[in-house]
Amino acid sequence: VQLQASGGGLVQVGESLRLSCAASGSIFSINAVRWYRQAPGKQREWAAVITSFGTTNYADSVKGRFTISRDNAKNTVYLQMDSLKPEDTAVYYCYLSTSSETYWGQGTLVTVSS
Repeated sequence: VQLQASGGGLVQVGESLRLSCAASGSIFSINAVRWYRQAPGKQREWAAVITSFGTTNYADSVKGRFTISRDNAKNTVYLQMDSLKPEDTAVYYCYLSTSSETYWGQGTLVTVSS
């Protein structure tokens, strides 16, 4: 499985971005996919998850502003980010794990300027 994250960029406070995580491989649709982020000088932190059934959960720091969704037909997971804040500035990674393997996307940089 290869994960390809895209959609990052430079935005102003309060604006929106949509990240995409495109995957190759048939296991994509039967596993949960997570988004993590790593801000400069900080540890990587979990942001959101969507299960194979479409159940979602969010870190408190993004709840109410970010929405994770998936299109299994396209093998793609999305992270819609609204009302962006400077503290959302980070490299965003998608992540998938099975019982035996873990996979990380290459990361996409989101910069929120005030």
